[in-house]
Amino acid sequence: MPTSIVPMITCEQLKGAYSEGEALAVYHEVCRQGDFAAFCREFMHNADYQVARNALWCLTKASHEEIRQCQPLLHQLIDLAMTTANSSVRRLSLNVVERLDMPEDDVRSDFLDFCFAHFADIAEYPGIQSLCLKLAHRMCRFYPELMGELKRTLEAMEISEYSPALRSVRSRILSGKLK
Repeated sequence: MPTSIVPMITCEQLKGAYSEGEALAVYHEVCRQGDFAAFCREFMHNADYQVARNALWCLTKASHEEIRQCQPLLHQLIDLAMTTANSSVRRLSLNVVERLDMPEDDVRSDFLDFCFAHFADIAEYPGIQSLCLKLAHRMCRFYPELMGELKRTLEAMEISEYSPALRSVRSRILSGKLK
């Protein structure tokens, strides 16, 4: 059974500007402890956005099997993405959500609305736009009427206004290449 990672990784370690090497070092410590869910639960809601951001960044290094440990936190991560005022925390929490399972019987309409609003917002950061579009597609694919609405929205977009990242995801959805 995994042991608590709280004594091993502290808020002080997660403060400040982080390099790739520092993020990997914390990731390896979480690997050693073996409890990604406890690490996520401990730090994702930290009042210091740098702590939350760096913790979530470390989670992006996790393998598919490691990140699946965070599946019970899906709704907390969604709530964090929808409520945080920090764009880095939003992008990183969406990145983790995008890597988790989203079953058909657990689609949240508030999150779908959030994703539609953020992928279509020209002022939103490209990474957030792209993740929101991917997540909206994942939720809509269960329901033909929602998929139709998504495709109509994508076709109506003045695509020249958007980033290459969003244009790529849009193109893959419209061509049926995004699974």
